[in-house]
Amino acid sequence: MIADRELRDLFRVESEERLQHLDDGLLRLEKAPGDLAALEALFREAHSLKGAARMLGLSDIQSLAHQLEDALGLARKEEKSLSPEAVNGMGQTLLDIRRQVKAALGEATAAEAAGRTEALPAAPQPTAEAVPATGPPGSTHAEAFRIETIRVDPKKLDALLTQVGELTVTRHRLTRRLADIDELFDACDNWHRALRLAKDSPQTGRQVMQQLDSLRQLLTPLRSRADEDSARLDFIADRLNSGVRTLRLLPMSTLLMLFPRLVHDLARDQGKEVELLIEGGDVVADKRVLEEMKDPLTHILRNAIDHGIEPPEQREAAGKSRVATIRILVSQSAASITIEVSDDGRGLDTEAIRLTALSRGLYTESELANVSEVQLQELILAPGFSTNTLVTEVSGRGVGLDVVRNNVEHLKGMLQLESTSGKGLTLRAQLPISLATGRVLIAATNGQRYALPVEQVAFARAVSPQQIYLMEGRQTVTMDGRPVSVARLDELLEMAVSPERDMSSALACVVLRVGDQQFGLIVDAVVDELEVVLKPQSKLLKRVRNIAGATILDTGEVCLVLNPQDLLKTLCKRAATGAPMAAVETLAEKKVLLLAEDSITTRTQEKRILEGAGYEVVTAVDGVDAFNKLGSRAFDAVVSDVMMPNMTGLALTAKIRADSKHTELPIILVTSMASDEDRRRGLEAGANAYIAKPEFDQRVLLECLARLV
Repeated sequence: MIADRELRDLFRVESEERLQHLDDGLLRLEKAPGDLAALEALFREAHSLKGAARMLGLSDIQSLAHQLEDALGLARKEEKSLSPEAVNGMGQTLLDIRRQVKAALGEATAAEAAGRTEALPAAPQPTAEAVPATGPPGSTHAEAFRIETIRVDPKKLDALLTQVGELTVTRHRLTRRLADIDELFDACDNWHRALRLAKDSPQTGRQVMQQLDSLRQLLTPLRSRADEDSARLDFIADRLNSGVRTLRLLPMSTLLMLFPRLVHDLARDQGKEVELLIEGGDVVADKRVLEEMKDPLTHILRNAIDHGIEPPEQREAAGKSRVATIRILVSQSAASITIEVSDDGRGLDTEAIRLTALSRGLYTESELANVSEVQLQELILAPGFSTNTLVTEVSGRGVGLDVVRNNVEHLKGMLQLESTSGKGLTLRAQLPISLATGRVLIAATNGQRYALPVEQVAFARAVSPQQIYLMEGRQTVTMDGRPVSVARLDELLEMAVSPERDMSSALACVVLRVGDQQFGLIVDAVVDELEVVLKPQSKLLKRVRNIAGATILDTGEVCLVLNPQDLLKTLCKRAATGAPMAAVETLAEKKVLLLAEDSITTRTQEKRILEGAGYEVVTAVDGVDAFNKLGSRAFDAVVSDVMMPNMTGLALTAKIRADSKHTELPIILVTSMASDEDRRRGLEAGANAYIAKPEFDQRVLLECLARLV
């Protein structure tokens, strides 16, 4: 093993990169044996790996890399195509090098390192090596020394991220302190009014009034300082949170590059022809997503090749191409990352699934009659679910697709599938961008508060008993022209319902979205929307139905984070009770504004003005931040500064207008640029209104919003 820790870490990174390039290049050569550019690149990688091993005294690795370099050099010199046997031999040598590298890094046992090594046939030694020339010392052409990569201990990074999450909670607690100070001000005002009415003791009244005035003089600067601290903490927390999350982000290609060789070898071993297409490798994700999605993706690919893809002869008989296609597509939205794996194989046999469900007693004939095809297909995600014709276990390992689902849900994600018989299967994992914190909607029912992931909340709306009817045995409400199944949250969670519940009081319905399905939860109240620190479940409670995790609110109260996918399953299995719903008054929904302003002082002032007028305000620190947040939820209007870093207000306006979804979204520019030319440019970019800061009057802004929203 390499004794020097720094050199060991450097060699770990370099060897992995070069071995991956060699592996990718050999796959490329196998498809195109005459590709001289690939041959040249492989030769350089083998040569560099040999040199690194020689510098560290790793003679076994040096010898293997030298054999690989010789064979590539011979083919490169003669400009001839390599035979499939030669490429396979190089692949075996590459495996042997990997074993030796693991041993050198202390990651393999001696037995593994001493495993069978098949060397390539000896090749003539080259007569000379081309060595890059180096400039003389002090050459003016030399580039300045730069450190492009900084190594960060993952444990320290994880601890720092936890602190960032706690900082977010502290920010909420400080906000509550400000509310406490406001209550003291209100109390002072009440005492003033009461003492003015005191008739019996004027002298005492004057003394108390003087004491209250002194108290107000102390509270006033305290309130001002606390307000400034809150704004500063808000700014720092956002910047720190964003910065730390960025440090943890890695391109998905870091993970996806492992799969071409896996697919190639599995297909070859089974006599199948498979092409793997990968898109979205440049999408970045939290390193934990990459780490914990490796095994699920490996399982999905194995399952697709083992059981989904037909042999070439069967594909031809079915009118398909002999070469099957597996596609991995990674995409990113404002709130989530989606990893989609699809194949054009035989798809799912729903009749086999139905028969297995009956034989195992999962459903009765009458229940299956009301189960949709999608719900029937999702049974393959149940633990150990398999049939002779629908195999969901990998090569007899006894591991089903439920393991994939559990891994995805452990990451606070959601797994969906789509299948057409004879056409193929698609598995889609939707994962949150942040795994340490998340935005949740807090809802109260039966005296308890619960958190719902915001990215799966479609909307909240009031319902009345007259709107509820039974459809296929479930309580249903028609919303936006489509039926939506609804149920009381406390009943879904099997809580003891208070017999004193007032069924005439107003209740809210939170509509959740799981895939293309929607359902409603009847709750007592929608309390707030917060960014919270997500706490994983205890190891003693690895999988609790309907529960995804927990968080701690700013009040110190422990709040369970619910699992919408489980809640939907519970609702589908729950028999209709027929209990009357409470009368619900129409709840006025706040209009939501997106405020983009890089100055924290101006941003805070405008946010207060807008919130004081009854709007819900989401803030952004520049145009890029604003455009990203625009995709996270629905907004009723955008209020933006013009001069901002990263993306100006004019560029933001133009980008919003270029999106067909936002052509009608009202945009108001508030800026210090007050010339007629500036106004013209703003309106030409697509703004609905232009308010100059030198003439700023909050009444003008509010009137403008009232007219546009």
